[in-house]
Amino acid sequence: MNEDNQKETEKTKTDQAENVDSKPEIKKEQSLEERFAESEDKLLRSLAEIENQRRRFEKEVKDAFEFGSFNFAKESLAILDNLQRAKMAIKNDEALKNSKDLDKFLENITVIESDLISIFEKNRIKKINTQNQKFNPNLHQAMSEIEDEKAETGTILQDIQPGYMLGERLLRPALVAVAKKKSFKNEQNDQKKNENNLVEKEKTPI
Repeated sequence: MNEDNQKETEKTKTDQAENVDSKPEIKKEQSLEERFAESEDKLLRSLAEIENQRRRFEKEVKDAFEFGSFNFAKESLAILDNLQRAKMAIKNDEALKNSKDLDKFLENITVIESDLISIFEKNRIKKINTQNQKFNPNLHQAMSEIEDEKAETGTILQDIQPGYMLGERLLRPALVAVAKKKSFKNEQNDQKKNENNLVEKEKTPI
């Protein structure tokens, strides 16, 4: 019995020693790897979030700047419009046509107008070209149609109010009148008018 007990005791000690030598070390090694992986993942997520916040901040600053400059530029066009309207009104005023100072006054307005246009161009504000252009709904707004057999349908015939671009962005569409062909009904009306005119001429005594 003593010998058996001694063997059992030695076996128990051996098993305990093996457990102490092996299992805790494996547990400890796995725990460190997991913690390292978790920490690395958190770090990468934090860095990604910081980068996203930086990009959002830069975009918000850029949008705020562009929005402010866009509104300012759009409102500034009213100054140029009023200046050009005043110029036309003065030219067509019968009371001022005989004034000796009219030409000098108009010349001063023209200088101011040119300076304002120059400032616009330096700040990427450019007038939309409409001369001999086809109607483009992205740049133009049709205000009326003019019957014209010579011009191709949709060709801009008249610039009612100039349009402007701010860089690649539409600041204000150009208000235009476009060409159209005569409709069948209008052709019939014209034909009837011509026939009536011929009848009236025949009735008129020589």
